Parts: sequence; C-alpha cells; structure tokens
Amino acid sequence: MSSSIKRMLVTGGCGFIGANFVRMELEKHPELSITNLDALTYAGNPDNLADLAGDPRYQFVHGDIADRAMVMKLIGEGGFDAVVHFAAESHVDRSIDDATPFLRTNVIGTQNLLDAARAAKVPRFVHVSTDEVYGTLGPADPAFTEETPLTPNSPYSASKAGSDLLVRAAFHTHGMNVVTTRCSNNYGPYQFPEKLIPLFITNALADAPLPVYGDGMQVRDWIHVIDHCRGVDAALRKGRAGEVYNFGGRSERFNMDVTRAVLKLLGKPDSLIKYVTDRLGHDRRYAVDCSKAESELGWTQSVTFETGLADTVAWYKANDAWVARVKSGAYRERTA
Repeated sequence: MSSSIKRMLVTGGCGFIGANFVRMELEKHPELSITNLDALTYAGNPDNLADLAGDPRYQFVHGDIADRAMVMKLIGEGGFDAVVHFAAESHVDRSIDDATPFLRTNVIGTQNLLDAARAAKVPRFVHVSTDEVYGTLGPADPAFTEETPLTPNSPYSASKAGSDLLVRAAFHTHGMNVVTTRCSNNYGPYQFPEKLIPLFITNALADAPLPVYGDGMQVRDWIHVIDHCRGVDAALRKGRAGEVYNFGGRSERFNMDVTRAVLKLLGKPDSLIKYVTDRLGHDRRYAVDCSKAESELGWTQSVTFETGLADTVAWYKANDAWVARVKSGAYRERTA
C-alpha cells in the first residue's frame, strides 16, 4: 500500500491536526502529492500551510465536504490513491450551543466522501475519529479499546460516532478499503486557541484568566499531534481494511495539573486560574489502550507529555504573530 500512494486527498488540511499531517507527509514521502480540501471555517487557518503555496506537490482546494456535487467531481477527476479524512466540526461547547453544523459536516460530509471515493474506486480511505465516541470512564475503569461500545455523550461525539458507523457500513456493505482511527486529546503547534492547552498558554501569556471547568479534576489522555499523525500514516499504509485503531499518549492527566504545568512553564502565578461553571454533560475521564496499533502497525509514542508541553509552550511564545492573527480574526481575511 505504501509505495502505491502517489496522490492523496486530505480533507481539513488547514486545521490543527490536518496541517501537521500534510507537513509530515510531504516531508517523509518525496514522491507524494497532496490535494488539501478545506472549507476554511473558523478553525481552518490558511496561515498554517501558507509556506507550502509554492510547492508543486501541494494543491489547495477551497470547498465544503457537505457540497456533494463538488466532492463527487473533485474525487471523480482527482485520480487519488487515498483519501485521509480529517475535516470535522470538533468543539464540544459549540456542539452544545448548536448541533446542526456538526451533523452537516461530520455525518453528511463523511457520507459524501465515501460515496465519491467508492464511485471513483479510490484504493484507500482513512477516517480520523475521536476517543470521545466511547463516552466516559470511571476512575478505576480500564482504558478504551477498539471493542469498547460507542456511547457518545455530547452532540459532537454523537455526530462522530455516526460518521464512524457510516464508514463501518461502507466496508461491510460495499467492501470499501476503509480504516478508522480514534485518538485521545491532541496538543501541539497550530492548535486553534479555543482548546484547553493553547487557550491557557495564550491567556497566560496575556496575563488573562485561565477558565477551568468545575473542579478541574477531569482526566484526559494527552498525545502530541506528531505522534497522532504518525499513527494515521501507519494506519493508512499498514492498517487492515475495516479495522479501527486507537492512538493515545499513555499520559493521563487531571485538567488542573495540566493548567498548573502551563503556568509553571510560563512563570505565571496560580492566581490566574478562574473556576467556571462546568460544561453540560462533561465527560469525566478518557483513557486509550493503543496496544492494537503498537502490535499491528508497529506504532508507538515518541514524545513524552513533559517534553511535548514544553515544546508547545515554546512554539506559541515564538509565534506570537500567528496567535495575534487568530485572536483578532485576521487569519480569515482572504481574497476571493
């Protein structure tokens, strides 16, 4: 599979994880060309890949995966060897306020991509999902495995579970060569500052409050974005058709401990912590068993949480212009 991938479609490549994946793939595979399909919603930042504009192996297409006619035409004419599907509405708080965009992109958009890939006989389809489809864990529960039932608790995770089931159906009904990946909480460069770690880094740099939900004792398993991208690449090139692969950091942390670690790295006081009303239906704990990916794909984590967090803090400090453009909204200003 690996040597036969010359042309790849990546959806959502201007987002946090997608942009890191595009960069990694072009660096690792000189023979590869990538078409990046992105709707450039608020979380799609063209600044993330601006330096690739002159690379002949990289093409950007501004489009929405919910636009069925466009998707059918692009994939039908693209000659792609693989589709790697990152594009998604992904912020839980926004899904609580209005679930409709999540259904449109995550469910309808995914089905459009599957239909187009099947019609064009694309050899491989990788669907990037989330551990949140598994629901929540108690303090002593074992980590999520690929066999854990799907019990999503937010509109966001419910929409992702729906897309996962559509991918499963494409394999069982149509025999498509699909693989699904599910990953724990990502962090690293280019992450939109509405998510916990970049929000707290950028707020702390500005001496603004760090809003901690509830008691701050929610537990998340943190994985550096590059380790996640390496996992997606391994699933793309080595994964068995119809299978699901979990990727995690084996780095469970209380949100409060992450908050204090950020403040310590920046030399800021704990007085910046501000407790706020907990999120509705807030999942208490996530933990991911990634032994299947380790044994079948030869994948393993390469970045410890301590090293990754320090590097991430350093990246945001060094890229204050990027942060300023995101915070001001200037990154969304573009010519037609």
